[in-house]
Amino acid sequence: MEQITQVLIIKYGEIALRGRNRRIYENMLLDAIRRNLRGAGFVDADFYMSREQGRFAIEFADPADTSRAVPHITCIFGITSVCIATKLHENNIAAIEAASLEYVKTHCAAPATFKVATKRADKQFPMTSDAISAHIGAYLLQHHEGLKVNLTAPEFTLKIEVRNFTYIYSANAETRGLGGLPPGSAGKGVLLLSGGIDSPVAGFLAARRGIGLTAVYFHSPPYTSERAKEKVADLARRLSHYTGDLRLLAVNFTDIQLRLVDKTPPEKITIMLKRTMLRIADKIAHAEGALALITGDAVGQVASQTLRSLHAMGGTTALPILRPLACFDKRDIVDIAIEIDTYPISIRPFDDCCTLFLPKHPETKPKLSIIQSIERSISDLDELIERAIAEVEVVEL
Repeated sequence: MEQITQVLIIKYGEIALRGRNRRIYENMLLDAIRRNLRGAGFVDADFYMSREQGRFAIEFADPADTSRAVPHITCIFGITSVCIATKLHENNIAAIEAASLEYVKTHCAAPATFKVATKRADKQFPMTSDAISAHIGAYLLQHHEGLKVNLTAPEFTLKIEVRNFTYIYSANAETRGLGGLPPGSAGKGVLLLSGGIDSPVAGFLAARRGIGLTAVYFHSPPYTSERAKEKVADLARRLSHYTGDLRLLAVNFTDIQLRLVDKTPPEKITIMLKRTMLRIADKIAHAEGALALITGDAVGQVASQTLRSLHAMGGTTALPILRPLACFDKRDIVDIAIEIDTYPISIRPFDDCCTLFLPKHPETKPKLSIIQSIERSISDLDELIERAIAEVEVVEL
């Protein structure tokens, strides 16, 4: 057997705290990694995954594939970092000396300051973590000119992990992951997805907490164009880069919207529209086996998102309404949208139904009793809702 191989070390965070359920979460994460690698063109024969103590390791048949796989793994929720490492098949100090020296010569251009950081998970190894670090540090100083120890702010940090096997890598070789929990591990939710900036970010944040998503989009042809629908499909496609499988359901909202506009005072139309969307999303959620609704509301950002307005929108569903952006500043939301690459799609100039028939002066302090009274006065609203749900379109992504 070859004594040294190149591997990817996959580190996870919160999963380690799951106690007896930890193996379930690990399996979900492994499934997500396999799915992403297959989606990137790898076949199962191209790689081998194994469990380490608090880690996963992936070996590729072609070492050149190791770095190519990194971006397809770091986008998976639940992973805190990915690093390319040297794997030793011998757990002894002599092998660690030789591999460490070779690694530093290859990856650290002297002169440089350095330190060695060791984590000894294998307590059967005869040296402690600090003793290994001191020993390897002294060995490198002796055999590689131009190195100087700096334990507080080194230019190069050599990391050694002694587990079932020994792994050697540098801090610079680590790529940060997204953290959170594996896709779908917290159950399912229905995301009310518009073409704006906020709702895709809300979906991203909810998915990072392990919520599997079904997205629902409300469109009003001919008042909204196919380009607006394509924009939302592109947002859903981009979100699926992080969430894995994502279904997008399009609800034809035209008849409902026109009826509400006809029967509702202008200043109350926005609240009425959003309440009706939540009612429809609730029914879809029950059909999908989802346990929550997710919206992009941010408190006080617009008139329909004051606390009074949010209260008036409540009561339409027994399911919890998750608002991941509730206390976010708009600048913070935009920053995340830029980071996850939904922002360039969201700013395309194609409106969705949420921007139609907007009043000049929307009500900011609606009374729930009055809103409910208006709803009861629209005798065919329930029928229109049932028809819209029956005609839901599954959008291909």
